[in-house]
Amino acid sequence: MNAKAEHYDVIRKPIITEKATMASEANAVVFEVAIDANKPMIKEAVESLFGVKVKAVNTTITKGKVKRFRGSLGTRKDVKKAYVTLEEGDTIDVSTGL
Repeated sequence: MNAKAEHYDVIRKPIITEKATMASEANAVVFEVAIDANKPMIKEAVESLFGVKVKAVNTTITKGKVKRFRGSLGTRKDVKKAYVTLEEGDTIDVSTGL
């Protein structure tokens, strides 16, 4: 595998939720990615880090909620998720992590 340090900056961590598990049945994996990462960067990073062929990349940005902490207002960070669809026959085991 030809992994560069920039690829680890693009892909932060895998997301393991009920919705992400349902997406894995459709040969897709969900990652938290850098907020300024674009689809070609995400595709290149996944292909080089995991050695798989990527079919499609869909992204979504979740805005951070406003929450109270000890009486004062605070804001959670914005999160960008990438739903990466893999080619047939390729798999990524996200339980092992990066």
